[in-house]
Amino acid sequence: ISAGQPKKMCVLLCLCALISAVRCVLPVQTQPEQVHVSYPGVKNSMLVTWSTADEAESVVEYGLWGGKLFSHTAKGNTSVFIDGGPENRTMYIHRVTLTDLIPAAAYVYHCGSGAGWSDIFYFTSLNESVSFSPRFALFGDMGNENPQSLSRLQKETQMGMYDVILHIGETAVTHTYGLDSRNRSDKMKKLWKCAHPQIIRVYLFIRFVEMYNFSHYRSRFSMPGHTENLWYSWNIGPAHIISFSTEVYFYLDYGLDLLFRQYEWLQADLQEANRPENRAQRPWIITMGHRPMYCSNDDGDDCTQFQSYVRLGRNDTQPVAPGLEDLFYQYGVDLELWAHEHTYERLWPVYDYKVFNGSSEEPYVNPKAPVHIITGSAGCREKHDGFIPEPRDWSAFRSTDYGYTRMRLINNTHLYLQQVSDDQYGKVIDQMMLVKEKHGAHAWR
Repeated sequence: ISAGQPKKMCVLLCLCALISAVRCVLPVQTQPEQVHVSYPGVKNSMLVTWSTADEAESVVEYGLWGGKLFSHTAKGNTSVFIDGGPENRTMYIHRVTLTDLIPAAAYVYHCGSGAGWSDIFYFTSLNESVSFSPRFALFGDMGNENPQSLSRLQKETQMGMYDVILHIGETAVTHTYGLDSRNRSDKMKKLWKCAHPQIIRVYLFIRFVEMYNFSHYRSRFSMPGHTENLWYSWNIGPAHIISFSTEVYFYLDYGLDLLFRQYEWLQADLQEANRPENRAQRPWIITMGHRPMYCSNDDGDDCTQFQSYVRLGRNDTQPVAPGLEDLFYQYGVDLELWAHEHTYERLWPVYDYKVFNGSSEEPYVNPKAPVHIITGSAGCREKHDGFIPEPRDWSAFRSTDYGYTRMRLINNTHLYLQQVSDDQYGKVIDQMMLVKEKHGAHAWR
């Protein structure tokens, strides 16, 4: 080896290292993260959302499963989000809407740009038929620490057991409030990218993002409608599903505007859903909110109080803030889904703290009040909540097992629910068939 060769070798190695660094470091800033799909509420469409650390184009290449890979290209828009935490970090939120999709068809896609592409994912477009019988997974309060039910949900999702996943708040619970809020949102979204990027997901207003006037949730998620993701509704099969925020009753530092805007929106949405032609097509009205109106837990939360803010409103504000129980009863809401309590509880049909079963033999056949389900036991660092020793009169079944809920909208009259215990290796520990031959407020008579 000549004396000049080591120097040449060193230069070559340095050059290779530099090229490697450019290839491996620079694209990281423009590499898509936290990819997920959601239904934008527009027929035959799907919305892909992701984030990057640096500015880049917003492109999705996609095609039908089994067809030519990436036969279609769609471009979208990018918005800049600056975290309100101490680091003031900047990120770029990308949104691309895929249109003119074939209903109930499987598609393959990746997203990004020439500066970096995501992995290859797939999704199934929404079946738009009113006779569609969708299958749901329901849960809330799953943490990035102790996500007990996650692996079972991952496997069942990969097996094709669900069409839609409803996150009923506090997804990736950490409650480490000293941590920069972007980090918490990042952990949450990375968790769910790993869990099931291919499934249509509907997120509920997540409690920890009350920081900076809920800016993370408003800016980084993509839900139907034009309400900054705070409340929205959409249709699937024979159901009209409404997502709303219970947090507006508790975080009043930013004023009462959100609370009253939501209430007015709920009134208008329920009126529209109850127009005879709409209720005939989508007879089921299902709501999802994070903090329950009722629960028999022993932790002193709002739902343990007779004067629940969510149920009855707040009389310590000016003007007085209206509650939601009368509103939902007035418009004939059939099923109310909740979380927040780290337990599972099924209620008898209930209104104004009174039980209104359909009959003593068949309580869920033509009940005379809405049915409530609390499913917040997916698993998080706070572990389980407890129950009071004696259940309330309106409490039908309760469990502290880690788990989640399955729901099937069978048809216009039948809805089926199961509670899965992860502690008991996937055993179904509770089930209910809700039968409604009439829907709407007149069904209560």
